[in-house]
Amino acid sequence: MLGNKLKFKISCASFSHTLSLRAISLTLALALLLSACAPISPVDVGQGTPAIEPVIQESPTPLPTRESFDPGELVDYTAQDGDTVTALAARFNTTANEILEANPVLPQVTTTLPPGLPLKIPIYFLPLWGSSYKILPDYLFVNGPAQIGFNAREFVAEKPGWLKSYRVWAYGGWRTGGELVDYIGMSYSVSPRLLLALLEYQTGALTRPSAPVDIDKYALGFKELYQENLYLQLLIAADTLNAGYYGWRSGKVLSTELQDGSLVRFDPWLNAGTVALQNYFSLIETPANYTEAITSIGLIATYESLFSGIPVEMVELIPGSLTQPEMQLPFTPGKVWSYTGAPHPTWGNNQPWSALDFAPPAEKGGCAPSIEWVTAVADGVLSRTELGLTILDLDEDGDERTGWVVLYLHLSRYDAASQGKHVKAGDVVGHPSCERGNATGTHVHIARKYNGEWIEADSPLPFNLEGWIPHSDGIAYKGTLTRFSRTVIASTSSDARTQLETGSK
Repeated sequence: MLGNKLKFKISCASFSHTLSLRAISLTLALALLLSACAPISPVDVGQGTPAIEPVIQESPTPLPTRESFDPGELVDYTAQDGDTVTALAARFNTTANEILEANPVLPQVTTTLPPGLPLKIPIYFLPLWGSSYKILPDYLFVNGPAQIGFNAREFVAEKPGWLKSYRVWAYGGWRTGGELVDYIGMSYSVSPRLLLALLEYQTGALTRPSAPVDIDKYALGFKELYQENLYLQLLIAADTLNAGYYGWRSGKVLSTELQDGSLVRFDPWLNAGTVALQNYFSLIETPANYTEAITSIGLIATYESLFSGIPVEMVELIPGSLTQPEMQLPFTPGKVWSYTGAPHPTWGNNQPWSALDFAPPAEKGGCAPSIEWVTAVADGVLSRTELGLTILDLDEDGDERTGWVVLYLHLSRYDAASQGKHVKAGDVVGHPSCERGNATGTHVHIARKYNGEWIEADSPLPFNLEGWIPHSDGIAYKGTLTRFSRTVIASTSSDARTQLETGSK
C-alpha cells in the first residue's frame, strides 16, 4: 500500500536518468551513469522549507524491470482508477484491439476498467522513459471523497507560516490564503491539501513566518504576463495540474520536455496524479530540481510532513463500468436552442474538455439578457449557487465531492433558483447570460464530474443528453452533437446547422 514505508536506499539500478535528444558523447554518457550511482544530496528547489527525512513509498502495483521489450510483448498491468482501454493503448504505444484480444474479459467492460483488474498489455517500447516512482494516488489528487472534512482555512490558521496573514482580492472580495486555497480547490476540483503542499514546498507558506519579498511576483514559477500575484499563480497551477492529470486519463498527454530540451516520456505504469505532478514540475523547475521534486525527498515528503503521511486505506475513485445517469438537454422542452460549443475546458485553458455550450434563441447577438430558461438535466439538489454558477448534485447529499454532479456556468443573477432547492429534471434553474468567466455571447456552459473527477464530454463515457452524443474535432469548441442519424455542428453562428430541441429525433 502507499502508506507502507521502506528503508531509504539509492542504488544505481533504481536510478532513472533522462538524456537529451541531442547527441552526446560516450564520455558524457559514462559520466552520467557514474553520477547516477553517487549519493544524492538534497537540492534546494527554492522552497526554503525545513529538511524532512526522506521516505520511500512502496508502489501499490509491482512494476517490472524497465528494460527493452520485444515488439508486442505482453507485460503485466493492474488496472487503476479511471483507466480505459483507449488510454492504455496510447500509453503502451499499442492499439485498443490488441489489448482486447489479449484480455478476453475486457469486451464485458463498457467504459472504465475495474481498479485492481489484472491485465496483459502488448507493449511497443519507446525510449526516454522517465521515473517509475508513484508520487501521489489519484484519490488524493482530486477534490473528492478523501477531502471531506478538510478545511484549508482552518488548517492554515493553525500553522506559523505567512499564508495565514496573506490577503488577496479574488472572486469579488478579499480572501485569506486558506480561503483562496479552498475556493480554487473547489472550482478546479483539485485537492486543497495538494495545493497547500505545493505552496509549502515552493514558498514555505506554512512554516516561514515572513513571506518572500517577491511573493506576488511569479511565486510558483509560472512567468506569464499579467499573472504575477499568488492568486493568479494558483489558478495557473491548478489548471496545469489538471492538464497533466486528465491528459494522462485520456491518453492525450504522454510526455513532457524539460527546460534543457530533454524529452521525458511518462512511464506507462504511472497513475494520473503522478503524471500531473511530473508534468507540473517539468514546466517550472530546472532538470536537477525537477528530478528531486518527483522523488521521495521532494514534494511528497512535504505532503507527508504536513498531513501525517498518506492514508493506508485506498479510496476507489472511479469504479469499473461507470455509467452516467439519464440526463436531458439543459433547456425548456419545445424550445429550439443552438449548440455553440463542442467539448472544451471546464475551467481555465487546459484539460479536461468536459464542458458543452448551448445558446438560446435571440433577436440580437452578444450578451443580451434572455427570458429563456436553463433547466435541470436530472433530478437533484442545488448544492451551491453563487454569481453565475450553480451546482446540481444528483445524489442529493449536498456535497459536490461525491457522486454525480453537473456544473452550470454563466447563469444570470436574476431569477436564479436558490441554494438547497430540490429539483426534478426539466425544472428551471435560471436564465443564460454572460455572467462569470469569459463569454462573448449569452449561453449556458455545463460539465459533469463524478466523485470530484471531471468526466470528459467526448470519452468512453460520453456526455449523453437525451441520446445526443458530443464528438470533438480535436480543437476546443469545435465538433458535433449526434443523435441517431441527425448531427448538428457546434458554431456561434446559431444557424439551422447548430439548432436542436429537447425530445427531437
